[in-house]
Amino acid sequence: MTLTAVELLEVLWGRASTAPASPSQMRVLLMLEHQDGINLRTLADSLASTPPSTSRLCDRLVAAGFVERAVSPADRREVRLHLSSRGRAFLDDLRARREQELQAVLELMPAAKRTALLEGLEAFCDTAALQIHDNAPHAGDRTA
Repeated sequence: MTLTAVELLEVLWGRASTAPASPSQMRVLLMLEHQDGINLRTLADSLASTPPSTSRLCDRLVAAGFVERAVSPADRREVRLHLSSRGRAFLDDLRARREQELQAVLELMPAAKRTALLEGLEAFCDTAALQIHDNAPHAGDRTA
């Protein structure tokens, strides 16, 4: 049942396309939204990737206007990454479209089932956040 729910959610979210951003680019946008101004090495570590691969990924996001690079005021050799206003608008629009797709399904559910789903999802989010935090990649765990 869990797998079916995940697959159906993917279908619903797929209706709200993430184009022109790829799944890897979406991860970067979401990370920058929560860690604005991080440097490239920190982003690469968070992605379990290498700085050159992450830099190329960011190059494409800069070219699309979703990310901005800025020289760090503390160290001119360090580049800080920021979500641009266009990047923020893209994420806001994506979330709104995804919410519309989900809301259409939720409105057809009985109220008691919606309440139970909300309670279950809150517990899931709490548990998943703890698990993700505990299993965060370390600097030595990079992949290309």
